[in-house]
Amino acid sequence: MPTAEPLPTAGKTHRLYVVGTRSQTMSTSGEERIRQLTQRMLRKKLYIVLSKGGATPDQIAAVLPQHLEYMIGLERTGVLFASGPLTTAAGQPAGDGLTILRAASAEEAGAIASNDPFVTNKLRSFEVREWTVMEGSLGLRVSFSDQSLEIA
Repeated sequence: MPTAEPLPTAGKTHRLYVVGTRSQTMSTSGEERIRQLTQRMLRKKLYIVLSKGGATPDQIAAVLPQHLEYMIGLERTGVLFASGPLTTAAGQPAGDGLTILRAASAEEAGAIASNDPFVTNKLRSFEVREWTVMEGSLGLRVSFSDQSLEIA
């Protein structure tokens, strides 16, 4: 016997009819709704570099200027989307980092990550993952009078 389950979407209620047990594959109407919801999403491919630390704070400090110069260079050429250190839940440095790159492939992102001075000096290892940006937003406010910038 078909069952109707309300699916709230932007203030509207849709009914999804599923025949049989819940362990069966998604109904055609469910697949259609997913297609509708995702058809205009960005689908931008970026690459995440998760770098794992293990070095002492003194070792990191010794190479940090070269690492920052490398990251700033990637930023200036448009390769670097975002990058920074990861912290624990208490806000303490973990020695790990996250970098998001604009690259043509995971192999290219890996080559870029391999040239990071933290990696070439064996202070960090890394893992590359492909990331498909589907939803989200970016807010930007530029005030010309005081040359300030706010990112939301």
